[in-house]
Amino acid sequence: MTYEEFWRPLTALYDRREAVAVARLVMEECCRMTFADMLCGRPGDDAMLRPLQQRLLEGEPVQYIIGVAEFGNLRLHVEPGVLIPRPETLELCRLAQEDYRRWQTGRSKPAASGEYAVLDIGTGSGCIACTLALTMAEARVTAWDIAETALRIARQNAERLGARIAIERRDALRPPADHRRWHLVVSNPPYICQSELTAMEARVTEHEPHTALFVPDADPLLFYRHIGRYAATALRPGGSLMAETNERYATAVKRLFTDLGLSGATVHSDQYGKERFVTARTA
Repeated sequence: MTYEEFWRPLTALYDRREAVAVARLVMEECCRMTFADMLCGRPGDDAMLRPLQQRLLEGEPVQYIIGVAEFGNLRLHVEPGVLIPRPETLELCRLAQEDYRRWQTGRSKPAASGEYAVLDIGTGSGCIACTLALTMAEARVTAWDIAETALRIARQNAERLGARIAIERRDALRPPADHRRWHLVVSNPPYICQSELTAMEARVTEHEPHTALFVPDADPLLFYRHIGRYAATALRPGGSLMAETNERYATAVKRLFTDLGLSGATVHSDQYGKERFVTARTA
């Protein structure tokens, strides 16, 4: 099977440019084919390529097929059962890194390794936790998730990347009674309402874990209420809470954080101009 024979049927699901890119990615990652191999075809590869092509035609995300998702400068292992990291979440990491630099600047003496305590609630693949652990020299990063698949994959990614992270099984809706434990709490919780499911691509709704995506229509702020309440007591004085949100509810999340006693609640936009993040602080 040649490159063209592989990518052309994919235009039933992707536009031409994306079909070409997806085909090349799969042929390189799964079959270790050079571009010359792709153009000419390589004897014996059809038996491997046809099932991969069929999985793509059935809508399976290419990241699950190759087992890799790019997140900034990181290559993370992903598989069914864990959410595929989105590029907009990198902005949440950038906001966290800015907060860390602010904390560094405000220190009266050099910080010791592990002095800046960070919690990532609902870590999934570990994309946020790994990014922060690898870019914050004095940080001590802890990551929570309730799903065993996510915990296993996050551990694998942290170990492979050399990111020092304490990974724990915790339910975001039943957090412990911590007091002044963290400098920063960051989260990308489930925030898509069930009613939005029909407008989403089948590649997402039929393959990615619904528990990591959806909340009940009747309670779209479910996770923010529990996370905000926890952060209000678990953050140290001057600590920060940062969360990714549904653009439809960013203002409501801001109001919720304020009502929970957090200060300076602010809505931030992503690279597409959508109101995607809310930050707040303790006094």
